[in-house]
This record gives sequence, structure tokens and C-alpha cells, in this order.
Amino acid sequence: MEAAFRIEQRTLANGLRVIVHPDGSAPLVATHLMYHVGSRHEPPGRRGFAHLFEHLLFQGSENVPEGEHFRRIQAAGGTLNGTTWFDRTNYYETLPSGDLDLALWLESDRMGFFLPAITQEKLDNQRDVVKNERRQSYENRPYGLAVETMLELAYPPGHPYRHPTIGYMEDLDAASLVDVRGWFESWYGPNNAVLVISGAVDPEAAFARAEHWFGEIPARVVPESVPVPVVTEGVKSAGVITDRVSVPRVYLMFHAPAFPDPEFEPADVLCSLLSEGKSSRLYRSLVYDARIAADVSAFVWPTESAGMLWVVATGRPGVEARELESAISEVLEPLRADGPTEHEIEGARNRARRQLLRQLDSVTRRADLLAHAAVLRGDPDYLNQVGARYESISGAEVAAAAASILDPSRRTAVHVIPRTEG
Repeated sequence: MEAAFRIEQRTLANGLRVIVHPDGSAPLVATHLMYHVGSRHEPPGRRGFAHLFEHLLFQGSENVPEGEHFRRIQAAGGTLNGTTWFDRTNYYETLPSGDLDLALWLESDRMGFFLPAITQEKLDNQRDVVKNERRQSYENRPYGLAVETMLELAYPPGHPYRHPTIGYMEDLDAASLVDVRGWFESWYGPNNAVLVISGAVDPEAAFARAEHWFGEIPARVVPESVPVPVVTEGVKSAGVITDRVSVPRVYLMFHAPAFPDPEFEPADVLCSLLSEGKSSRLYRSLVYDARIAADVSAFVWPTESAGMLWVVATGRPGVEARELESAISEVLEPLRADGPTEHEIEGARNRARRQLLRQLDSVTRRADLLAHAAVLRGDPDYLNQVGARYESISGAEVAAAAASILDPSRRTAVHVIPRTEG
């Protein structure tokens, strides 16, 4: 797969990295502003603050009233959103290319002039919104606490990846305006961000507009990066959650290569071999042959540190979680011991490449991938390298990934079972 995306980048005097990817295939432009801060940077007692702050940034800035950011982008025919993860927080817009200045003005006003607009009332309002989100998406949702439980089991106390991005109720209640100011002044400076402009733009004009809107925002003193402790040992006993569900679900997490690691792509192909398509090992064995699972998936998270490979299977009625986990192990162990066949490698590699192509099919998605590559890998040109990397992955590399990652000593399990089971 050949990829030849035009990528140009410059760094402003204040430290803001600007990446421009021109693509005139549609009269659209995507802006993507990613700050190198996420839930793993939160101090004890403030778990969930990065996500809460993401909500607050949509509540207006000095020159943009509350609700106006959404209204103006949508009035221009655009879309927008923001997300928080372990390692980063991002804000993005896609709109007609003639409205590039609108997106850049809105984002620069938040970066440079957010604090004058924040109030206790806005903090209290968004705290309630996030707490309600936790109730709906985690506490009251079927299987909703599985990932949170897994992280707490798989990582020791104090580890920055041990808690979920949504945080905890008591920490959200404790967040104050002092915390808001400190978080903004520590992390939301131009020298801790990457701005991607992707779409129907002239690179020189795009750089000039970025300089116009962001150039006068002063750099900030960003806290020093703290190394993430390496964890390779899993937990022998499965964590068990009883929930209002009708069938069990098994979650397995293996400590794995992180996104910047050279072994990340073989781990991704390994996941494709395991669960992508009806001929994949786990699907064929659990869903088609044994018929003990309704669905199964395997995926590796592209984290900056502390990589994680997940296997998730939902059982059929009457199947117990222990039986389902045992069946998964019966598939994984021969693969770990003997490696995959060449036929499997070819199919898994092709499926992984197709998935990559789907991720690159729009200027919006490319802007997102460019930002992630720049922030988490330090190299936006990864987009021009990754296709060849997947094409070159050998059976030996995938076999080595299986042997290393799927070692039972690296595994932690969580079973979610119906409240009537057992």
C-alpha cells in the first residue's frame, strides 16, 4: 500500500507545532488541536479532572460566550467535538474550507483566553454533567464497570494508567476553581500542543493563519514528564462483577507494546488474526464451531506508554464465564506455542491494512491520525510509513508477538456475570 500524503510542519516561536496536510479532493478543512495531557497526568485525588476540563473548555472564553463555539461551527455547516484519553486531550472541527479562520479563532481564544470566562456556576454545572455521564455510561450500563475494574486489577496503586478517564465521583466532587486554573496554566499552552490543518488549504496560507491566531499566545511552563512504571505481570485470579446482564462476558487484558513501540504493528496484526473476520481463530473456534460465544474481539490500544492488548468475548445463554475463558485459552495457547500459519498471516495482514485504509479515507480522520502520530510518537510522517510497515510484517514477527504478549503471566481477567449466576 503506497501512501504519499503531503505533510508540512513548522513550529511557532511560542512552541506550537503546526502540521498542514493539503488535500483538495473536497472543499472541506479539518482542524485538530491536541494537547499532550490526559488522565494519566492527573494527581491523586483528582482522577477524572482531564475529562472534566475538556467539558469546561466548551463553556466559553473571554471573547466567545457560552454555547457560541458550537453555534458558530454548526451555523457554518461544520461539525466539532472533543475527547480525552490517557495521554492526550483533543478538540476538532470540520467545516467548509472558507471558514478556516473561524475554527482557528475559536480554538485560539480558548487557548489564550479561557480563564476569564470560567465561573463556579459553570464548574458545578459541568461537574454534574460528567457525574451523570459516569452513571449512564459506566455504573448503570451493562458491563460498564469492566474496563475500570480491569485497570484497577492490572496496575498497582499509584500507576498513572490504573484509573478510567471518566474518574471517580469523590474526585469530581473535590474539583475546585483553583484546580481549573492550575490545570489550564500547567498544560494548555501552545508549547504543549499540536495543531493540524487538513484539507483544501494552501500550506503557506494555512501557516500564516495559524501564526495570526496563535502566534501571540505565550508559552507556558509545562510540568516535567514523569516516566510511566513498566508493568508486565498480570493477576492470577479473575475479577468478578455481578451485573444486570443476561449472559456473561469475559475480558482479558495482556500487557503489550505501546503505540510508539516497533512491536505495536505486529501486535495489531495479531489481533486481526485472532478476531477479524469469520476465519479468524477466536471467531471460528468460539462463535462458529463451539457456539459458546455470541461475539469476540481482540484489539490493542495505541497508548503512549503501558500498552494493552484486549480480548473480549460475550457468552451465549447457559455458558459460564469460566468455561468461556478456558475456551479462549485453548485458542491462544497453541498460537503462542506454535505461531501462526503463513496463510493466516497473509489474511490478517490484509485485514489490518484494509482497516488502516478506512482510517485514512477522509481529511478529518487523517487530521486525527496526524495529531496522534505527532503527539504520541513525535513523528507525523508515520502516516507515510505505516502502510509499508504493515506490508512488511512477517510471520516471525507475529509469532514473536504472540509468544511474548499472550504469555499467561501477562494476563489479567475480569468476568461479568448475571446476578443469578453462581
